Amino acid sequence: NAYYGASTQRAVLNFPISDLRFPRQFIRALGQIKQAAARTNEALGTVDPQVADAIVRASQEVIDGKLDNNFVLDIFQTGSGTSTNMNANEVIANRASELLGGSLGSRKVHP
Repeated sequence: NAYYGASTQRAVLNFPISDLRFPRQFIRALGQIKQAAARTNEALGTVDPQVADAIVRASQEVIDGKLDNNFVLDIFQTGSGTSTNMNANEVIANRASELLGGSLGSRKVHP
């Protein structure tokens, strides 16, 4: 029943380097970035307002620490940050999909 998806799970399996996870401050910053991106894309007309609102709300839950247990990547797995970015995208997209009335994994919002 995790909000992260297949990309994150593959990264967990491929990079078991340490037991260290990203700090709360970093996860909070990811939520802030994703929230700002959703608002910007809504303003540009590239994201439906209802979808943008759900992404903003899901991002706020990340900012507030409500979804921290879904950020499961080893802090040392990163190079380019792709896996970390996908972890955030999957968590926020799945939660936003739920907020729109979909079930977990329904992909009403694509990561």
